[in-house]
Amino acid sequence: MNRCTPSVNIGLLAALLITLPLSALSQSGTRDFPAKALRGTLVVVQPPNVTMDDRATRLSPGARIYNTNNSLVLSASLLNKELVVNYTLDLRDQVQNVWILTEAEAKEKRAGYGVQRNFVFESMQPKPAVPTPPTSTN
Repeated sequence: MNRCTPSVNIGLLAALLITLPLSALSQSGTRDFPAKALRGTLVVVQPPNVTMDDRATRLSPGARIYNTNNSLVLSASLLNKELVVNYTLDLRDQVQNVWILTEAEAKEKRAGYGVQRNFVFESMQPKPAVPTPPTSTN
């Protein structure tokens, strides 16, 4: 009599059925971000201090950083790395949730604060109109 085999197979089947939907979700390729999520470039300077689009700010208490597989990442592991992310802010304008983007997700357009400067580079200046030389008619 082999009484252990059916229970082992049922346990294995139950474990497989539980993990199957989780693995299918992780392989879907696109993630749904909140509508209020902004796009930016994150650099962790010294946790919880970060720069977001060249603007110094902080991670909020309890901030969550998700990698491309939706796993949580510690901010200390991202020191001085420039990452394209989607993020949300809390009521104090501190960074609350961060999603590190894949290349495909980074190509999608999304609003962001952008970089604001109080100066203009020479390359950003409008080009002066080049006068056309007069033509002679004989």
